[in-house]
Amino acid sequence: MKGEKRPDRVLQALPTTPGLRADAPLLEAYLAFREAAATSFTVPGHKGRSSMLDAGLAAAVAGDVPLYGGVDTVKLTGGYLAQAERLAACWYGADWCRFSTGGSTHANQSMCLSLGRPGDKVVVTRSLHRSVLLGLVLADLEPCWLPPSLDPRTHLPLGVAVADVEHALEQHPEAVAVMLTEPSYLGTLSDLEAIVEVAHRFGVPVVVDQAWGAHFGAHPGVPRHALARGADAMVTSVHKMLVGYSQASLVCARTERFDVGRLERGFEATHTTSPAGSVLASIDASRALLASRGEELLDGLLALVRGARERLRSEVSGLEVPDEHDFRPGGFDPTRLVLLLSGVGADGIALERRLVERGLPVELADRDTLVPVVSIADDSETVEALVCALVEVIRQGSGPPRELPVPMSWGIQPVSVVSPRQAYFAAHESVPADDAVGRISAELIAPYPPGIPVLAPGELVTAELLAGLRSVAATGVRIAYASDPSLTTLEVLTR
Repeated sequence: MKGEKRPDRVLQALPTTPGLRADAPLLEAYLAFREAAATSFTVPGHKGRSSMLDAGLAAAVAGDVPLYGGVDTVKLTGGYLAQAERLAACWYGADWCRFSTGGSTHANQSMCLSLGRPGDKVVVTRSLHRSVLLGLVLADLEPCWLPPSLDPRTHLPLGVAVADVEHALEQHPEAVAVMLTEPSYLGTLSDLEAIVEVAHRFGVPVVVDQAWGAHFGAHPGVPRHALARGADAMVTSVHKMLVGYSQASLVCARTERFDVGRLERGFEATHTTSPAGSVLASIDASRALLASRGEELLDGLLALVRGARERLRSEVSGLEVPDEHDFRPGGFDPTRLVLLLSGVGADGIALERRLVERGLPVELADRDTLVPVVSIADDSETVEALVCALVEVIRQGSGPPRELPVPMSWGIQPVSVVSPRQAYFAAHESVPADDAVGRISAELIAPYPPGIPVLAPGELVTAELLAGLRSVAATGVRIAYASDPSLTTLEVLTR
């Protein structure tokens, strides 16, 4: 869908208010408000004065400044947010960009609402985040699933095969978009350039959930970001690999294949009307930091992760720590530290508990995998503490090597019976889990992390799937989003 008009927020270079830094106008406006010590008669109700009421509460809301009547006036006369979004659009080579305080969940769902009409089909990777699946429900779009391809040796997801995308578009020529998740939770990437070429040949845009790739494109040693690789739209989480507030995200697009009005309406449909100026300012500041010091900071990050890998490999015999050389060129994010535990016979859930006891929680832990997130905010001291602890707990928890299974999140082959939206709104009932076999699921269930749906609304509950979920739960992995996390009962459509 080609838009006829682009919004002023993207086309026109906006003036910079005197006294504010041109490279981070929203950050500067936030700091200026904090320094002004104004007596506010707008929301939020704490008014920056909660220390008068409770010290703990004051600590919790310290730094909280609204956009309206805080960072900017209630009427947005300063235009600082629009300036910051324009700078981000330029940085990513986009025509349109918006900042979200609702995380990539909101940004992904805004993209779903910008595609097609109710009942249209989209080609979607099955390794999607649940926010995309629920975005399909909101927009009444029907998924045509793309299975992730797996590395035969490590069983890591390799992204989506180009041939699978082409086959899906041949089978569903009415599809209105291709939606991918790049990189995966474990840092792997598809051949996005080739996928884009195929999708564009079929006349459809490519939308990429790049939540874990906000640092992409800022250093020659990391992959280019999705728009630079030809995608039409991209969502990224500023709070994951950069240094924004939690819930800080942005979405940007080129408008050749999008209607700008639909993009704006999709974004605003589920966006808060009380955005936190502090969160927005952190997006602006993170982008400015990446633009001014990205290569320097990523130099340091790459060196830290490389050194951690080398030490873990040398000090823990049998531990596999993959890097970019284990995949095709451009197929792995070298800042991602992934530990595969089957060769040392250690249990990742038990290791996680020992790390938490040492004050070192990690992002992902299941029986066979550990993923500690190392970011540009880390230094040699924090990484040294992590590596020392990892060496110690893995040695203590090691056992006989075991065969590495295919993780359930990557090997699922869903059987869709009705659309996710139809199932979401259908009458449903709770039944004993064993009685749910052969019925249609009314709920979304995902081992977390990584939070990839194993069972989605509208899909058939099979005995194999139920056994797999129970097996994963028995290892200590949390079963997320299910109405009954114990899996004693399941929600299914009534007959």
